[in-house]
Amino acid sequence: MCLNVYCSCKSFVWATILSTPVIAIAMSMNKSRWAHWAQFILTTPVVFGTGRQFFTKAWLLAKQKAANMDTLIALGVGSAYGYSLPVIYRRRGHMYFEAAAAIITFVLLGRYLEERARGKAGEAIRKLVDLQPQTATLLRDGEEILIDVDDITLEDILLVRPGEKIPTDAEVIFGISTVDEAMVTGESMPVVKEVGHKVIGGCVNGNGVLHIKATAIGMDTVLAGIVHMVDQAQATKLPIQKHVDKISAVFVPAVMAISGLTFASWMLVGAPFATAFGSAVTVMLIACPCALGLATPAAIMVGTGQAAKKGVYIRNGESLEVATKLNAIVFDKTGTITEGKPKVTDFFKKSRLGKDKIIALAASAENNSEHFLAKAIVEYANEQSIDQMECSHFYSRTGRGIEAEIEGKKILIGNKFWMDDHAISVEGLMNEAGHFAEQGKTPVYMAVNGKGAAVFGIADKPRQEARNAIARLHHLGIETLMVTGDTEKTANYVAAKVGIEQVIANAKPDEKLEIIRQLQAEGKQVGMIGDGINDAPALAAANVGFAIGSGTDIAIESADLTLVQGDISKVTETIELSTDTINVIKQNLFWAFGYNTIAIPVAALGKLNPMVASAAMALSSVSVIVNSLRLSKK
Repeated sequence: MCLNVYCSCKSFVWATILSTPVIAIAMSMNKSRWAHWAQFILTTPVVFGTGRQFFTKAWLLAKQKAANMDTLIALGVGSAYGYSLPVIYRRRGHMYFEAAAAIITFVLLGRYLEERARGKAGEAIRKLVDLQPQTATLLRDGEEILIDVDDITLEDILLVRPGEKIPTDAEVIFGISTVDEAMVTGESMPVVKEVGHKVIGGCVNGNGVLHIKATAIGMDTVLAGIVHMVDQAQATKLPIQKHVDKISAVFVPAVMAISGLTFASWMLVGAPFATAFGSAVTVMLIACPCALGLATPAAIMVGTGQAAKKGVYIRNGESLEVATKLNAIVFDKTGTITEGKPKVTDFFKKSRLGKDKIIALAASAENNSEHFLAKAIVEYANEQSIDQMECSHFYSRTGRGIEAEIEGKKILIGNKFWMDDHAISVEGLMNEAGHFAEQGKTPVYMAVNGKGAAVFGIADKPRQEARNAIARLHHLGIETLMVTGDTEKTANYVAAKVGIEQVIANAKPDEKLEIIRQLQAEGKQVGMIGDGINDAPALAAANVGFAIGSGTDIAIESADLTLVQGDISKVTETIELSTDTINVIKQNLFWAFGYNTIAIPVAALGKLNPMVASAAMALSSVSVIVNSLRLSKK
């Protein structure tokens, strides 16, 4: 795929370099002999070098008694080039080398952009594969052996150190740690893993040491399954039938027939061969697909430019067309509807110490920890400009909490189990902690000198614009659903906050994909908005996939559109812009086709000479571009 992109780019660059002076000479109206020969010398490699593919495809189609836009391109370019050759020797008449060169160059630009978009799909899958580490530490007879991941066999015992990626799907047989599975499962919080728990290859281990026993290898792993799903979803997504293809299906053979009929008719009435041939060539030139070829890409270029200004990156024109028809949108939760960054949302204390003092002690202790909840507490203190103090002692136990000593005070921060381990009574905090849990928040207890002092409620907040964005979608008649790998309590709480009624929690990547396909089977045009690797298969399978710009590379590459700033309110604006863009494309096609409808009969009757035909062809292209530029005011 990368080779195809490179070849397309190379062909376009060479065609541009050679075509530019040809067009410049033609515009200067230089009739000198050297100018004629210069155009011929520069155009020939464009037509038969970079443009050879069109003649080859046209010939293959002709042998199959078929035709498409490649046929018309080959005939138009061939006619313009062939008609111009005798002029070099006759030294009179008009040459159309610039038309032949320009047509090839414009079409090659379109082909390059198309190949570049396709190449991104392959990059997406490669990035998924890259998540798996290249090596693993095998434990055998008390020794540590570094091996390639491909050499792992079932039931091998592997060592995973803090911060390392888990090499393959396995079961924990020793140790306790937290594992960040958000990129695969959608869980917003790292998950505690201890003996008997399953771990997924590619996920990152926390600050504990784990011994794991391989339970799946190679293509049987969860990550390999996601790679397969993305690959399949992208391969089975049917391309949208472009308006220009529908028109060309009738237009191409019609032009060919009219050109042939024009030549035959003039010969039958006794006209000179030059007149008959000139009229036939004029029909080809006037019908040359510049305006039709520009109708769609010109509008898409301006439309995507406007989208970029609004913070939306559009990968292909197809998504613009389908976005206008969406009637159902599926949202992921973590990092999509929510900010993707856990924060302290609630705080309750029963200690006699002041609020700022409690927060200062907590932040001073947690500043020594790399845990995600610890970082949330430290950030909470920083937001309130609360200074931290020196910590004289610090101890962390994975899956439980921390112990610290600050200004002579013994600080304990962690979950209920950590408090129980130290025989700390937190009865006065349980009621508030229960409320936090009901709202999908994580309660974090704090004790000072052996007494329960406070409880923090930590959660991933919904984005500020989420509720308004979803309300606007409902106003457009679009159904919304939340499908997340997070817990049911958390999912329902967040959904209620933003106005989504349909919620599916604890959804694995394959289940998300199945939900997308089920909605499509019901006849719905489905959009998917997500940011994680677990969303990638669903993003690829959806009619239009929207990725959050701050999300993973694989999610962005699997999607059709990227919300650069993560502002999901831009989805509605994108749908509206898509509608305007498609309307302009239809107008462009109407004018381009209308121009041909009127001009071709005039050319066939011999009332239009080739020079005027060339000028008219250029004028039609200008009109298409000017109409497309109206989108820049949207």
